[in-house]
Amino acid sequence: MGLFAGSRPAGLGVHEGRLKPAPPTPNCVNSQSAEGYSKIAPLAYSGEGKAALTRLNALVTSMAAARVVEFRPDYLYAEFTSKWLGFVDDVEFYLDEKAGVIHVRSASRLGGKDFGVNRRRVETIRTGFGND
Repeated sequence: MGLFAGSRPAGLGVHEGRLKPAPPTPNCVNSQSAEGYSKIAPLAYSGEGKAALTRLNALVTSMAAARVVEFRPDYLYAEFTSKWLGFVDDVEFYLDEKAGVIHVRSASRLGGKDFGVNRRRVETIRTGFGND
């Protein structure tokens, strides 16, 4: 890991159907946030949820900056490392089959501002994932 990797934060994962809340700083997006900078739409899917999350895992695994850390039938966690300085962002996906969506949280480990990196990453993933 790079000089600016930071430490893996505590509290990641799904707790009572929710991903870790976004901090008040503008360096995280979370589809379970209701307002402010962090608010972003969850990923939509059609068909069977577990198959959709498996397809999402294949997409994330294929991304050059990503390293999948954990993959379960309802949860995916990956670390994304920036090319030049080695900053690490934690990206989580939670399959909420009741709601018919995949929730997402993407957060920078270090710094108080991400200059839109996490939002752009999620939108890139959304485009690649599609809705098939």
